[in-house]
Amino acid sequence: MEIKPLLSCCLLETFLLLSSLPSLYFSHSTHELSNRFLASRLLQTTPHNTNQQYLIPHNTKRAKLGLPPLTWSKKLADYASWWAHQRQGDCALIHSNSNYGENLFWGSGKDWKPGDAVEAWAAERSYYNHNTNSCTQNKDCLHYTQMIWRQSLKVGCAKVTCKSKDTFITCNYDPHGNVIGQKPF
Repeated sequence: MEIKPLLSCCLLETFLLLSSLPSLYFSHSTHELSNRFLASRLLQTTPHNTNQQYLIPHNTKRAKLGLPPLTWSKKLADYASWWAHQRQGDCALIHSNSNYGENLFWGSGKDWKPGDAVEAWAAERSYYNHNTNSCTQNKDCLHYTQMIWRQSLKVGCAKVTCKSKDTFITCNYDPHGNVIGQKPF
């Protein structure tokens, strides 16, 4: 696992957040209030918030391609949570067969983070050929293409620790991508 891209995306998001904040006036009387405002904004939008741990790496990849950002869907997150809990007993990479797009991740041990799953899916980029709209022979790239599918605008994800103490993560996308004969963007 390479940490550098994950750290880069987080630093980029922190920079973007800080650069978008209004000017704060630091007079003696407003300094404390300004610091509270800044701390509150950072807590609401940094990767410490679980939803953001999924959204930031997804949207960083999409932004590089000029694609619209995904928004968080509680409905999709609830569905992902339901499915993750169905797999908690065996941690098997079995799809739910819903009408949503779905990416699954399994990691040995319980220390895997949401961004690790997103980065694993994004790593499939090297197997995708946009000109032929196909994956390299005997390689998977459909997790990547689902992440960057232009028409997919909502995402919801969930993570569970399985009985084996391994990690299972699932993200669901609406509308689903990977439509045969169509390019992701």
